[in-house]
Amino acid sequence: MAIQEISISELNTGNFINDQVASIKAQVGNEVAVNALSGGVDSAVVTMLGHKALGDKLKTYFVENGLMREGEAQQIVKWFADLGVKVEIIDAKKKFFAGLKGITDPEEKREKGITQVFYKDVFAELVKKSGAKVLLQGTNYTDVEETAAGVKRQHNVFEQIGIDPQKAFGYKVVEPILQLRKPAVRAVARAVGLPKEISDRPPFPGPALAARVIGEATPDRIETVRKATKVVEDELAGCGAFQYLAILHEDMVTGIRNHAREFGKQIEVRCWDSQDAVTANPTELPFSTLRRIADRIVEEVPGVVSVTYNIATKPPSCIEAV
Repeated sequence: MAIQEISISELNTGNFINDQVASIKAQVGNEVAVNALSGGVDSAVVTMLGHKALGDKLKTYFVENGLMREGEAQQIVKWFADLGVKVEIIDAKKKFFAGLKGITDPEEKREKGITQVFYKDVFAELVKKSGAKVLLQGTNYTDVEETAAGVKRQHNVFEQIGIDPQKAFGYKVVEPILQLRKPAVRAVARAVGLPKEISDRPPFPGPALAARVIGEATPDRIETVRKATKVVEDELAGCGAFQYLAILHEDMVTGIRNHAREFGKQIEVRCWDSQDAVTANPTELPFSTLRRIADRIVEEVPGVVSVTYNIATKPPSCIEAV
């Protein structure tokens, strides 16, 4: 990779913010720019840097793809309204579920179901509507590293693997945090004035909950993993782990409920200790915590009869499942 990483030990947040604000101004010029705010720390930092650089010339959108956490859109709009940033919600649920229909292969799910829909169908329309020539996005160093290594194709990596967004989608892509890994992004988030609720949020994948459903990501299956995610995040908030999540498996398993057989769903819980997401170890959670999570999931998430906990390290495991 030709990108020069800025490590957390080398990072001067004040200089980085000033440099990126100047760079965004220079790259965008007098044009209008757009960006997508997912609520994760990467896109949140890019949003703040973009608004410092461009003010009202940056149009910020939250794309409601039907794959986000429970109540995510409304929470994000409120947080950023408090910061003086207007966020417009774009309802694209039908487009994304149409793109994901019938797809079970992980890479095809990311490419056809997420990347192509997001950049060609959703953002191409927003760019045309707003007259923008530039898209700001939160690609970070690890995204590019994993894509270049062939671990998994990150939906937001283009020029680094030979794709010209201008030719493919009709607009230029600017990536202000491309040199940073997650710990450095969090440091910039704090320096740029983002609240702890955003700067310290656990990582959330670009393909959102579609990356946490093994097999086809239908609306019903996404709703199952969404409810399980809420339980996991409720129970593990404040545990100090790098990331924690719920995964819906494709296979059904036999269970018993109300003295009768129930052929039901299985949820896998993952919780990780890591510095940079390159390597990770499963967090040694108390068994009582795991039991509480399992009890809540089988009680609160319809159709789930089995809850497991991943204890394999990364590598060979990955933090996300898809």
